[in-house]
Amino acid sequence: METRNQTMVTEFLFVGFTEHLQQQVLLFLMFLFFYLITVFGNLSMIVLIWIDSQLHTPMYFFLSHLSFVDFCSSSTIAPKMLADFFVEKKTISFLGCAAQMWTFALFLATECFLLAAMAYDRYVAICNPLLYTLVMSQSVCVHLVVGPYAIGLVIAMTHTVLTFHLPFCGQNVLNHFFCDISPLLSLACADTHLNKLILFIIAGAVGVFSGLTILISYVYIFMTIMRIPSAGGRSKVFSTCSSHLTTVSIMYGTLFFIYVRPSASFSLHLNKVVSVFCTEVIPMLNPLIYSLRNKDVKNAFRRNLERKKIPLGK
Repeated sequence: METRNQTMVTEFLFVGFTEHLQQQVLLFLMFLFFYLITVFGNLSMIVLIWIDSQLHTPMYFFLSHLSFVDFCSSSTIAPKMLADFFVEKKTISFLGCAAQMWTFALFLATECFLLAAMAYDRYVAICNPLLYTLVMSQSVCVHLVVGPYAIGLVIAMTHTVLTFHLPFCGQNVLNHFFCDISPLLSLACADTHLNKLILFIIAGAVGVFSGLTILISYVYIFMTIMRIPSAGGRSKVFSTCSSHLTTVSIMYGTLFFIYVRPSASFSLHLNKVVSVFCTEVIPMLNPLIYSLRNKDVKNAFRRNLERKKIPLGK
């Protein structure tokens, strides 16, 4: 018995969502729909911003990277999750699990700081419009994009190394649909209090630094908007921020629930449900939010459709 318990884990087994066939089919179709919309929406946004010269501005430069991050984070989870629906043994190798966790953590942290960079961009555009082109130069925009990727890389490496440095020597069944940190820590046959503390600190730091940047930016934005005399002018300026605010609210609410709330309210089953929003719903919603609520994107889409039309009768 002791020898068996000390056997090192070489693969993990996902529990998934349900064992009932009808529910599996329904969930498979729903998540497949989510993923197809995510891929089409985000790649379309990237291509549209790339080919339309009127969208070659800092705001859409950041948005193209947000779409890229959403596409990558969803693609890290969705294909494996969809393939597992009709497989009896939902396994992933030890190294595959580490790679999935590292990649997802990278893009998740990157997205948080990209949203902060986008908030700063809106602050400069609305509060200092005369200095906008000077402040948001090409060099500054590149730094504001490279920074989030670099921070995400450090955070992902830290969590992955600390988690997979732990011994896994018996139980290998993950009550989840992908390799997330908390379910993995629950399987380690060692004291994980330090890992959980570091997870809480890093998640809190990401939330505080990126969240404060967003909050302070919008405090100044709202103060500027309130000084605009006409209601129409206030509405027009606020509309440029509404898409970003919607994305931030959904994203940070979900992340706080998963990673920052007190451990007393921790539930792997509840985490699994909420994680669907983070991995599948949010990457799908972002391009829809920015396309349906953004006049520039809709106009660019119309312009490029009209360019594709072949005149008849010539």
